[in-house]
Amino acid sequence: MKYKAVIFDLDGTLIDSMGIWLKVDIEYLRKRNILIPDDLFQDVPEGNSFNEICQYFKDKFNLPDTIEEIGSEWTEMVAHHYKTEIPLKPGAQKLIDFLKINKVKMGIGTSNSKYLAETVLEANEVLQYFDTIAAGCVEIKGKPYPDIFLQAAAELDVAPHQCLVIEDTLHGIRAAHNGGIDAFAIFDDNKTHDITALKNEAEFYAENFEEILIQLRKN
Repeated sequence: MKYKAVIFDLDGTLIDSMGIWLKVDIEYLRKRNILIPDDLFQDVPEGNSFNEICQYFKDKFNLPDTIEEIGSEWTEMVAHHYKTEIPLKPGAQKLIDFLKINKVKMGIGTSNSKYLAETVLEANEVLQYFDTIAAGCVEIKGKPYPDIFLQAAAELDVAPHQCLVIEDTLHGIRAAHNGGIDAFAIFDDNKTHDITALKNEAEFYAENFEEILIQLRKN
């Protein structure tokens, strides 16, 4: 195979979970009697790691909680969903098995926290397949900065140009390219995604993991 390592984004890519985050965000604000604005994420600055989103909420809603307290509460709320109701996307297991058989290293590059990534991967019985998890819960610039993917590549001991990133967002595709890494885009049912831009900027655009598997078998 052309690639020696594949780095998966988590939410919206490997697992079908993006709706859960919006649900938790709304629950979090309602607990504080804060009106949910229509533009909840419209002015999120570039870089969207877990800690950066905590900071965004703190600033936007003038929250008295510390970044650590916000992150801890979100983590507790999301972990329940991850343990009980968030599946891998269709075809993901088949692709993971293919990569394992072909001795391609696998990692996770996520803006999420490492604990939550491990929680949902363990619940879906695939944690053992991944050699590393680079997460946004540490002091690291989020996507579209390439830091998370470059960290994953370094921990996998594979040069960036020999890695492939699989992502569902334009920020994620650009993060990979900013680090000199090829990126495949995969569809996620999210109205904020610019499908045309994803098709134009990614090396390959897929509706599902079956299409990605077919494409990788050609390499």
